[in-house]
Amino acid sequence: MDAKTRPQTQRNTGIDLLRGLSILLVVLHHIGLRIPLRKTALLDVLPKKLLTALNFNGYEAVFIFFVISGFLITSNALRRSGSLASIDLRAFYARRFSRIAPCLLLLVAVLSVLHLAGAPDYVIDRPGQSLPRAIVAALGFHLNWYEGMTGYLPGNWDVLWSLSIEEVFYLGFPIVCLLTRRTWVLVPLLIALALSLPWTRAALAANEIWQEKAYLPGMAAIATGVLGALIVQRWRNATHGLVWLLGIAGAVGLYLVMFEGKLLWQTMRDGYGLVLTGSALCLVLASAWSRRGAWRGLSWLRSWGRLSYEIYLTHMFVVYGVVRIYKAMGGDIAHGYLWYLPALPLCWLLGKGLERWISTPAERWLRERMLAGRGATAAVQGATL
Repeated sequence: MDAKTRPQTQRNTGIDLLRGLSILLVVLHHIGLRIPLRKTALLDVLPKKLLTALNFNGYEAVFIFFVISGFLITSNALRRSGSLASIDLRAFYARRFSRIAPCLLLLVAVLSVLHLAGAPDYVIDRPGQSLPRAIVAALGFHLNWYEGMTGYLPGNWDVLWSLSIEEVFYLGFPIVCLLTRRTWVLVPLLIALALSLPWTRAALAANEIWQEKAYLPGMAAIATGVLGALIVQRWRNATHGLVWLLGIAGAVGLYLVMFEGKLLWQTMRDGYGLVLTGSALCLVLASAWSRRGAWRGLSWLRSWGRLSYEIYLTHMFVVYGVVRIYKAMGGDIAHGYLWYLPALPLCWLLGKGLERWISTPAERWLRERMLAGRGATAAVQGATL
């Protein structure tokens, strides 16, 4: 491996692990809402705090994804264009469309068929909601707002709330970059947005669903990742000591959020969100500057990270299926943890199948046509949730 390719490979190793941990926490959360580990026999051998942390940090994991997304997509844009002021709008939007659209359109089509067929767990039946309006919300990137105004949609629809935040951010991001033209103008705007997270969340306390899924708090996390990419572009190397310091700070911060969340909330209220995004940024920067190669024994977690978008969109199919079988067989909560054993590999297999047969081929095909003459045949970069 030459010196030119080595840093990118190392950078992706740590970040893929962080993405893998995040998507794993999301899946564990959605299973745990239905089969809580802390109510199973595992409580006899494992601490309740650990079991609770495994099941109830899915929302926090999505904000980690936001930080990673901002970092990766900005890093890729900087690598291609040299600066954010030189972003090619057509190329940027084409890459986002080719990455997001195939799986999203397929998911919406499948969910629509399941709704029309009256399949349990997939029917949209809440007052004020309808299938046509859910489709418009999903494809128009305002499903988060739609849920905030009308209530939760079925689980497979609900996961699209975070995609709405991401894609609205990326619709405006390159335009803002071109309008500001200078990093010294853009960076203060990003800092203000990143630091606004506690106040934008607190301002929405009257609507619990909208508070969780509003645009600005999620965009604050994405802006944090964008700042991270700009930091790495400005300082391409860091001392070994700084890398370790960032790694320790990030790990301690995530521990506090995930294991001591109640205490953190009591002392900081909505400010805990800055601990979360700041910790994620520390780990992303440590990964970007790290000289470490592959992490032995964790290749499975890296593969979850590389498939995070596909697993995120499809894992609820597995969750619903496994939970229905669990209930049909008596729903013995003491042994409920055993149902995680088939659920987790099935989520990975479904995500892998989608990536191999739909996502990657469709992305390449679209890029070759939408970016003809612009190097569209380059290797596909998975830079989303």
